[in-house]
Amino acid sequence: MTVLALAVGGRGLVDPHEPVLHADDEAFLRGRGAFETIRVYNGQPFRLDDHLARLAASSERLDLPQVGIDTFRELAGEAIGAAGQGDVVLRLYLTPGREGEGRPTALAMVSTIPAVLEERRTTGMRMITVPLGLDPGLRAEAPWLLGGVKSTSYAVNMAAEAEARRRGADDAVFLAAGRIVLEGPVTNVWWRRGRELFTPALDLGILAGVTRSTLLEQAADLGYEVREGAYPVDQLAAAEEAFTSSSVREVMPVIELDGAPIGAGAPGPAAGELQAALRRAAGA
Repeated sequence: MTVLALAVGGRGLVDPHEPVLHADDEAFLRGRGAFETIRVYNGQPFRLDDHLARLAASSERLDLPQVGIDTFRELAGEAIGAAGQGDVVLRLYLTPGREGEGRPTALAMVSTIPAVLEERRTTGMRMITVPLGLDPGLRAEAPWLLGGVKSTSYAVNMAAEAEARRRGADDAVFLAAGRIVLEGPVTNVWWRRGRELFTPALDLGILAGVTRSTLLEQAADLGYEVREGAYPVDQLAAAEEAFTSSSVREVMPVIELDGAPIGAGAPGPAAGELQAALRRAAGA
């Protein structure tokens, strides 16, 4: 992705090539920062209010100095306006600032959408399983594990993606103890059996994806019954089709798990229907 525009709290628009964080910012020193990633359609960030509410919740869980939501609205508008493109990726960040000072940094960054996504939507993604070894639901019960928080401490997530590439796949899915399906490094996970859709429940400590929430609404209109719960990975492996959801990737078909095909080993109908419904909801 190419960075198109950057806006920083208290400074406004800044050259994207100009440094904006100090080396002793706690987001760099300790990964203690919160962020949101938002798809922008025709110049409008999709469900911005939901993303801002989640950013505030993540910031509170991380005990970050609070910054008003209106600040992020203003920064987002400045960055999107300066980007010069209608369909982009918006990222909002809140850091604690320099160690010991307590002066937070808020910024909005606008980037291009990865060109490879539409090709992958046509071919489908190959996934591997990555065990975490945690009891199901522990991340939701143990606040220090930051379940459901979008933190800049993303090293484990990126390591999982790197392991997928090392094993010849495209993405990963985390498993709790008992091989219970959780989520992907940057996605929520879904699968279909007949007219039923299955997805892990939020009480497992997974991220409450904004796109996930949208699909829950759209699925009923399309005649699907959605079931949320704690499911062993065998059910995902035996599904008729599978897909993931996220703000940037939208609905992404999954055709393989740990080297074995899922269903027919090709993108299925539910993924296509929900992708179209998501675009309609976004006015795209």
